[in-house]
Amino acid sequence: MSEWSRSPVVGIIGGGQLARMLCLAGAPLGITFRLLENHQECPAAGVAGKLFQGDWNRPEVLREFGQSCDVVTLENEFVEASALRTAEESGVRIYPTPATMEIVQDKFLQKSELVKHGVEVAPFCSVVDIIEILRCGTEFGWPIILKTRKLGYDGKGNTTVSGPDDVERAWHYLGGGRHALYCEKFIPFESELATIITTSCSGERAIYPIVETIQENHICRQVLCPAPFEDKLLREASSLAIRAVNAVRGIGSFGVEMFLSRSGKILVNELAPRVHNSGHYSIEACHTSQFENHLRAVLGLKLGSPDLKVEAAVMINILAMQNLSRWPSGLCQGFNNFPGMIHWYAKTESRVGRKMGHITTTGQSLQECLQLAQEIVSTIY
Repeated sequence: MSEWSRSPVVGIIGGGQLARMLCLAGAPLGITFRLLENHQECPAAGVAGKLFQGDWNRPEVLREFGQSCDVVTLENEFVEASALRTAEESGVRIYPTPATMEIVQDKFLQKSELVKHGVEVAPFCSVVDIIEILRCGTEFGWPIILKTRKLGYDGKGNTTVSGPDDVERAWHYLGGGRHALYCEKFIPFESELATIITTSCSGERAIYPIVETIQENHICRQVLCPAPFEDKLLREASSLAIRAVNAVRGIGSFGVEMFLSRSGKILVNELAPRVHNSGHYSIEACHTSQFENHLRAVLGLKLGSPDLKVEAAVMINILAMQNLSRWPSGLCQGFNNFPGMIHWYAKTESRVGRKMGHITTTGQSLQECLQLAQEIVSTIY
């Protein structure tokens, strides 16, 4: 559907900061938004047209919500694919499709599908008990990574298992026996890379620059764009990311996280079937942001250019330093001194390590951008 005779209505399942930025990106296009959220007080509530409060895993709720929209998309991967499929069967258009979500939201199924399509990932195996974890450790070599198959993000849902004596601790920590788990071989990496691949329901594609992501305590802290590596390596990473999104038949903006191993091999770490933290820089730095292109993709509109319009950009996540329900003391000063560079998500509660906002700086070099971004962070906190 590439032509509209009226303003299209896009439903977003989830009302967090990603939904907020989708709404802000769609407003200039005249798109009307509706949200489905469990809670009324969410970051996107203040910028969306209407909020439906309800359980997004109940098929009847999804059906009712979806039938009020022209197309439905998601800002997270936690909605049960079976509920999405029931809504789709009633005529609701959903992108990414329930078939894609079924594969991607289960990390073990996701890795299996990638391997089936020739996409390189770290060796992995499903485990159902402590004995199988021990067997994986012997096969892969210690340490190994134990992960939950579903609901893991920002360092939640995984733990490093240092050796046989650490297995029981890891098993209980991740709820073994209650949650489905799998193991991955630990990959010593030189760098973590990422990109956004946007695929339209009409088949058009936009490929964003490869970025380097820098983590602290398993949470993305900085994004450097473009990643400071040779063009040949960046082309290889882009090609791998495209093949990964093709493997799961992704529609919309997909985040692709990758490892650059110390041996120079690039492996896919995981896919996010949505707009992604590693692509926030695109709001200021690209001709068309990942958010606008995601909306264009699910509506069947022509995609905009994902190319950089600046030489370099740096994004830094603003993480909560303590449990507070107010702005950091320096936030207003930051707004005054650095207009247009700070994105605050309007979350009503902060917890240590929670993403409360982000900063994007642009300039002639990564060093220049990073220096300015760090100055802004020091002003806020």
